[in-house]
Amino acid sequence: MTRPDLESLLIQNKLTWQQLQSQLNRPTLQANVIASECINPMDLQPRLMSAIRQFCRQRQSSPFMIINAQESDDYLSLITEAVRSCQLPSPEIVGYHYTINEKSVSCVPASSKLDNFAAKKRCSCEEWVNAEQLFGGLRQYKQEYSLYPGLIHELNGGILILSGRTLLSQPSLWFRLKQIITQSSFKWLSPDEKQPLPLYIPDMPISLKLIIVTDYYGLAEFQEIEPELINSILYGEFESELIAKNDTDFALWLNHLNYYTEQLQLVSINNNADRELLLQATRFSGDQFYLPLSPSWIKQLLNSASYYQQDENELSGEMFRQAAVEKQWRENYLQTCSLNEILNNQIYINTEGKRIGIINGLSVLEYPGHPRSFGEVSRISCVVYMGDNEVTDIDRKVDLAGNLHAKGMMIMQAFIASELATEHQLPFSASLTFEQSYSEVDGDSASLAELCVLMSALAQCPINQQIAVTGSVDQNGYVQPVGGVNEKIEAFFDICDNRGLTGAQGVIIPDANRRHLSLRQDVVDAVKQNKFHIWAVRHISEVSPIVMNIKYRSTDSNSLICMIKERIDSLLQENKHTPSLMFRLFNWFSRS
Repeated sequence: MTRPDLESLLIQNKLTWQQLQSQLNRPTLQANVIASECINPMDLQPRLMSAIRQFCRQRQSSPFMIINAQESDDYLSLITEAVRSCQLPSPEIVGYHYTINEKSVSCVPASSKLDNFAAKKRCSCEEWVNAEQLFGGLRQYKQEYSLYPGLIHELNGGILILSGRTLLSQPSLWFRLKQIITQSSFKWLSPDEKQPLPLYIPDMPISLKLIIVTDYYGLAEFQEIEPELINSILYGEFESELIAKNDTDFALWLNHLNYYTEQLQLVSINNNADRELLLQATRFSGDQFYLPLSPSWIKQLLNSASYYQQDENELSGEMFRQAAVEKQWRENYLQTCSLNEILNNQIYINTEGKRIGIINGLSVLEYPGHPRSFGEVSRISCVVYMGDNEVTDIDRKVDLAGNLHAKGMMIMQAFIASELATEHQLPFSASLTFEQSYSEVDGDSASLAELCVLMSALAQCPINQQIAVTGSVDQNGYVQPVGGVNEKIEAFFDICDNRGLTGAQGVIIPDANRRHLSLRQDVVDAVKQNKFHIWAVRHISEVSPIVMNIKYRSTDSNSLICMIKERIDSLLQENKHTPSLMFRLFNWFSRS
C-alpha cells in the first residue's frame, strides 16, 4: 500500500478540533431573550410532574408513591414544592383534640387549628426522622400526663415525604407507618414493649399519603422487603439530564439556572458565559447533548463562580472558567503524583519510537472517597512463542483482573481465531499483561489495545509508541464505546505535553465516543495547531494504518493479516520438518 493511501486513511479517521467540544451555537437573539426568564426546575420534569399530579388528585389511588431521586435536601425541597402546587383543596380544619382528665382520655374532632392534634400542614418533607418525631408520644411529669403530636398528626389529611434511607435504617418505624397509612388509624403504643401505656388512649383516625424518595439501590432494597407494595404503587423519577438538540434547548437550561441564582441570591449570568457553561455542563454529564439538572451540582457551579465575582454585577464566563480550573487544581494531587511517577521513569511509559508487542493503553482510576476520577496510561505488552493456541492473561492468572476484563480477553481471542481461520490449529501461544500494574484491573475498555498488541506480536510489526488506544471490541472486530474518554485522552496528553509535543502524538478512541468528548481547552488548542491528534475508529481494520503504518487487509502481501498468516505458515512448515519427541527418543534408544 502506498504512503499517500495510508495518509488518506489517517485523515479520514482524524477528528477536527471543533468535534472535541459541544458545538451548539451561541443562543440566537430570541434564545437570549428567553434566557432572561426564570424556569422552575420541576417544569423540566414532565414525567415526574405527571405522576405527582395523579398521586395528589386521585382520591382513590394508592396512598403510597416512590420517586427515584437522590436523598438530599435539594431534591426533597423541589419535590415538596411540586407536591404543594398539585394538592387539591381540603377542609379548613382536619384532626382531633385529646383531653386528659385524671386517668381518663377522650378524643373529639378538632374545632380549631389550635387544638393539640389538629393538622398544621398539608405537605412536609424530612431527610431524617425518628419514631418519636414521627408518631409523637405520652409524657409524664410527676403524676400528670400529657400527649404531644408527631409529624403524622400535623400532616393529617396531607402528604408526607420521607427519604428511603430513614425507613430502611429503621424497619420498625417503616412497618408501623405502613400499618397506620393502610388502616387509616393511629394506635398509641408504648415505646417500651415490655411496659404497657399507663393510660388507655383512644385510637385516632388518620388520612395520610406517603412519598418515598430513594435511589436505585434503595428501590432495590424496598423491592426485596415489600415486593407486592413497591410493584403496585405509583412510580416517578427525577431525570438527571436535559437533552439539548438545539440552541432553544440550551436557552431553556439557562433559564433553569436563573431559578437557582434567584434562590441563592446571586447576581445574574452574563450572556457571554454560555460557552463555558456548556463546556462544564457537557463534561459533567459525559455527553455533548446532555445538560445536567442536578440541583446540588448547579448550586456548587454558581456558588463557586460567585467567589470570583468581586465588584462585577454579573457572573461571567471567565469566573466559571477560573472556578473550574481552581477546583481541578485542588482535587488533582493523586493525578499529579501518578504523572510524576511516569515523568520520573518510575513507571515506564514510552512516547517515542516503535516497539513490537507493546502499546499504550488507557484506563480510568476511581479511588474510594476521592472526589473525581482521572485517566491513567498503562503499558500493555504481549509475547508470542511456539505453543498450542493458548492466550494467557497474566493479570487474570494472578487474580489481578476481574470478570469483565476476562470477558474482553475471550472475545478478543474468538475474533483472532475467526479472522485467521486456518485449517490447522494455530501453532503459537501468547501472554498479555499490564506492565507495572499492582492493583486489580477490570472492564473491557482495553480489549482493542490488547488485540492490537497481540496482532503486532504475531506479525512482528512494530507499534508507534506516540499513540495510545482505548476501546472495546466485539467478536466481529467492531469497536464499541467506553467510559471516561475525556479523562483518558487528557492523561496521555499530559504526558506528551510535559515531554514535548511532537505533532505525531495522539489517541485512538471508538467512533461512538465522539458525542462524549468535552476536552480541556489546552487539548483542543493542541489539536487545532496539529500538535496532537485524536482518531475515531469503527473497526479494528481502521486501527493498523494508524498505529502500525500498515493496511489491515489487502490482496498483496503487504498487510497485517497477510503478515500474520505468512508467519503461521512458516511455523507450520517448521513443525513439519521438526522430528517429534517420540521419534527423537526412538532414534536415541536405537543408537544406544
